[in-house]
Amino acid sequence: MSDVRGGGAEGREGSDVSSRVTRVLIADDHEIVRSGVRGLLEARGYEVVGEAADGHAAIEETLRLSPEIAIVDITMPRLNGLEATRRIRRLAPRTEVLILSMHYSEQMVQEVLEAGARGYILKSDAAKHLISAVEALSAHRPYFTADVSQQLLDAYLANSGRRDPVDPSGRELTRREQEIIQLLAEGKSNKEVASLLNLSTRTVETHRTNLMRKLSLHGLSDVIHYAIRNKLILP
Repeated sequence: MSDVRGGGAEGREGSDVSSRVTRVLIADDHEIVRSGVRGLLEARGYEVVGEAADGHAAIEETLRLSPEIAIVDITMPRLNGLEATRRIRRLAPRTEVLILSMHYSEQMVQEVLEAGARGYILKSDAAKHLISAVEALSAHRPYFTADVSQQLLDAYLANSGRRDPVDPSGRELTRREQEIIQLLAEGKSNKEVASLLNLSTRTVETHRTNLMRKLSLHGLSDVIHYAIRNKLILP
C-alpha cells in the first residue's frame, strides 16, 4: 500500500534540526491525485514516505512510518478522512494533518477542526497553496486559505457546542454510525462491514436497523442518497 522512498533525511540531519527534511504521507483514493501531490512536494525537497488509498490504510501507514505531516482527503473508501484524522491525532499526536478536499461544505467545518486537522485546502487550490500549507504545518502552525478561513471561523463559532455529526433533520449520529452508513453506501454487506470494523455481524445488523429508523431510510438507495448528501461518499 505504501510507496516508501528514503534518501535525504538521514544525510541532512546534522546539528541544525531545521535542516531535517519534512516527511509526508499522502492519503487519497485517486492515484492521479497522489501522484500530483507527490510531484509538487518532491520538487520542493519534501520526502514523501508513503501513500494510502483509504482511511484505514492512512492510519496504519501513519503509525508505521511516523510522518511529520499526513495529507488526507476527506472522502475515501472504508473510512472517511475526518474519522481517519481523529484517529491519527489520537494515536500519533506528533503527526499534523492537512485536509485536502474537492469541495468546501459548512457541514464539515466543525468536524475538520474538532478532528484535529490544522490545515484545509481545496484540491483546486493545491498548486497555489499546498507548499505554503505544508511549510506552516511543519512548523506546527495552522493553515487555511483566506477565502476558506472566514467561513471556517464563522461556522465553527456557530456550531462549537455540538459534539457529534448531525444530519439535516437534526438527528445526531455517532461516529460508529457514520462509519457503518458510509460502508453500507459503498455497497458493503453486513458481514463485510463487521469484518472491516471488527464487530459481530449481529452488532452491525442492529446498528443498521437503528440507523434506518433514526434517519427514516427505507432501503439501500436511501442510504446511498443520505451518504452522498452528507459528503460521506462521492456520487
